[in-house]
Amino acid sequence: MSNALTAEDSPQPPKVLATPMEIAGNLRQLQESHDPLIITFHERNQRFQTYLVDVDRDRNMIALDEMVPRDGERYLQAGESFRIEGFHDGVRIAWESNGPLTIDESDSTRCYRGPLPDEVVYHQRRNAFRAALKLAQLVDVELAGEKLKSPISGKLLDISATGCKLRFEGDITGSLQLGQVYDRFMAALPFGKMTAPVELRYLHFEEKISTTFAGVRFHNMSGLVQRQVERFVYQLQREARRFDKDDM
Repeated sequence: MSNALTAEDSPQPPKVLATPMEIAGNLRQLQESHDPLIITFHERNQRFQTYLVDVDRDRNMIALDEMVPRDGERYLQAGESFRIEGFHDGVRIAWESNGPLTIDESDSTRCYRGPLPDEVVYHQRRNAFRAALKLAQLVDVELAGEKLKSPISGKLLDISATGCKLRFEGDITGSLQLGQVYDRFMAALPFGKMTAPVELRYLHFEEKISTTFAGVRFHNMSGLVQRQVERFVYQLQREARRFDKDDM
């Protein structure tokens, strides 16, 4: 089963995009899909979340949304170099800062403006096929451990070999911290419960539906848990293909 996944979804080597057309096109995908971005400053462990709000190829400029938590702004203002990383449909898109970002509040919204990157790393991770679950088959999950006062229960929305997307009722953003590793993530898979540490990579509260969405990456998984995840992803992948054939 693991071999079947590997043979069909083998990882591709990263590519370096260097033309403004390629760079702007891929950054625009991140912007239009509202994909979360993680900013990390060199020699600092803390992670900050943001979004691309403007990609202007004509002016060779980009704009990023206000960082969460906002105290990362002091590193920007100090001129510290940083790295930005995002994922779009399983593709990792990352770049290094090539100049300072300036804080702009001219349109009554706060953003950071700076030059278009000189280079962007584009990495198609086909071995991280992401399988979505049907609403009627959502799996129960629980996030727990020393970093939480009490366990938080939710639903599994999709899963890949490297991580998954979760849904929780209400606003739980105050209880969680981006970049934090939570040592007990549990999912009630159809063939048995899996438990693994996870790192929180994405967090967003959707006020209209009073729901928090979170993205986690598996952290130091055991071989047994990895096989459980691969088995479940493979099962969902096979079902998706079967339904695609039925539709045809």
